[in-house]
Amino acid sequence: HCLAVRAVCQREIDCDRGNGYSWKITLLRNYWKSKVKQEWLSGKYSNIPSQFSLPEKSMYPMDVDTWGEILEAELER
Repeated sequence: HCLAVRAVCQREIDCDRGNGYSWKITLLRNYWKSKVKQEWLSGKYSNIPSQFSLPEKSMYPMDVDTWGEILEAELER
């Protein structure tokens, strides 16, 4: 699980590990974020008609760098 989460959230995982968090805590801190981020990066929400079309779990608190990655992926589509 840790490697799958790291594949999507490498910066976040490396930062947490660098700050001394155990793998268990790092996984707990980043698991749901990686799921939501992967859906956004894969283009699942590229052509939604309105914010009301988004599933409730499609949002997760993410930093500006993460949203930048998502925006770059959208611009490349």
